[in-house]
Amino acid sequence: MIRLKNEDEINGIRKSCKLLAEMFKFVIPQVKAGISTKDVDDLCVKFIKAHGGTPAWYKEDFPGAACISINNEVIHGIPSKKRIIQDGDIVSIDAGIDLNGYISDSTHSVLVGNVPQEVRKLDEVTLECLRAGIAACKVGNRIKDISRAVEEIALKHGYGIVADYCGHGVGLDVHEDPNVPNITSWSGGNPRIQAGMVLAIEPMINLGTGDVMLAKDGWTVLTADGKPSAHEEHTVAVFEDHTEVLSEL
Repeated sequence: MIRLKNEDEINGIRKSCKLLAEMFKFVIPQVKAGISTKDVDDLCVKFIKAHGGTPAWYKEDFPGAACISINNEVIHGIPSKKRIIQDGDIVSIDAGIDLNGYISDSTHSVLVGNVPQEVRKLDEVTLECLRAGIAACKVGNRIKDISRAVEEIALKHGYGIVADYCGHGVGLDVHEDPNVPNITSWSGGNPRIQAGMVLAIEPMINLGTGDVMLAKDGWTVLTADGKPSAHEEHTVAVFEDHTEVLSEL
């Protein structure tokens, strides 16, 4: 069931999203070669708790405040003291905050040091996919208009699109209806976009194949061919006459 949010609920989600954006402003400059993904997670926890929130992923029993995925790790990378960030890595940080019961969700891929140009371009195109998806998210369109906008750009550049995972409704829970896929061939529903929807739009775009596999830890999703992946995400709220990006930096 799709839960349309009222004005008070959107205000609460907006506050959570703005706090999440401030968290990223605090954390991203500290993501450098030589620190562990657990160090990054600790920074997220420190900020969130200092501002009266709770890491939203704790509701999902994820073993961390942020999913921190490096290079060929697409999503759901588990923070670890042993996982040291290296010069040249692309590091996606996917985090959410539960602030007084309102949930935010956003992802930023961080380019650390001397990242290969082909990976820099991959992330630039993934951001372009995200912007196009957001532009297609408006009253009267359908969910697969978002999918089509993402898909067209990614395929134009010859990239693989992750089809096994997708965006989703968000705000009162971490994962809500509807699913927001990045491919038009998705077999699920294609509801009309309505005012009051709050959606997490999140292209996951791979340098090679879009096929993925699950790591032995049961959480981390890897590219099937070992090539890098980029992940960018914003939470947006749909109004009758516009769509607001709630989690913008």
